[in-house]
Amino acid sequence: LYCTYRKGGSLMLALLKRNFLLYFRNLSGVFFSLLGALISFILYIIFLQKNLTDAWAQLPNSGPLLNNWLMSGTLAVTGITTSLAALTQLVKDRERQVDRDLYLSNHGKWRLPSSYLASAIIISFAMQVLMYVLMCGYFREVPKLSILPEVLLIMLLSSLLSSLVNAIFVHFFQSVDSLGKFATIVGTASGFLVGTYVPLGVLPNFAQLLMKSTPATYIAALYRQVLMNETLSETFKGQDDLRQEFQEKMGVQLKWQELLTKENTYFIVLGGILLVGILWAVLVKKSSKKK
Repeated sequence: LYCTYRKGGSLMLALLKRNFLLYFRNLSGVFFSLLGALISFILYIIFLQKNLTDAWAQLPNSGPLLNNWLMSGTLAVTGITTSLAALTQLVKDRERQVDRDLYLSNHGKWRLPSSYLASAIIISFAMQVLMYVLMCGYFREVPKLSILPEVLLIMLLSSLLSSLVNAIFVHFFQSVDSLGKFATIVGTASGFLVGTYVPLGVLPNFAQLLMKSTPATYIAALYRQVLMNETLSETFKGQDDLRQEFQEKMGVQLKWQELLTKENTYFIVLGGILLVGILWAVLVKKSSKKK
């Protein structure tokens, strides 16, 4: 049993190493996996920053507050696009029938799909860390040690949720070309869906409902509540009504019957991870039986 366990662990590590090398050696692929996040970041710097600052001109110290708002949405987008790019390798292997060779190599019905998923989770997490460091550097903001553990936790949850959702979509693609077109749509739409291009509160009710039905929107809300918490307290000191209005319009807290607390949002994210995790497992089981 010990030898079997060690062999299984070695095979999984070999598969993970293969997926990491294939992802990071393709530098253009790495760049394009970050393109959706970079677009939202660049659009904010060139166009949105001044408009948002003017819209909230009555607030003192609105610059750092809005910068953290942008960083939150960009990190959520990064989790979506990089995990999808990492899972592209699954479709490449399927299209070239490499996955059949891997199945015949005694990788088991769970080990191979799990290796693609685990690679996507780790890559997504690493790229979110990278984007966070780059954005902090650009805005000359030193990350606060007190919030870093929770930021890393949200990055992990974002990686898990995005990778599982994308793994379910990727399961139905048979060619890299069709997946590439889907990835282009996702990269473009993700900035809108998490409320980075246009704040959630200024959109019509249908658009708000669509955004609230997107899992990554809750990840963006968690990021905002953590990264913006201290600045919100300083900016809206003694102005609770204005703070609530700001949080609702900017998607810091999502509103259903009332504004969701951070605990409510965590609960929804964890529930979403459990739900899509079960769905992914069912799809893998059915697929492995066919193979």
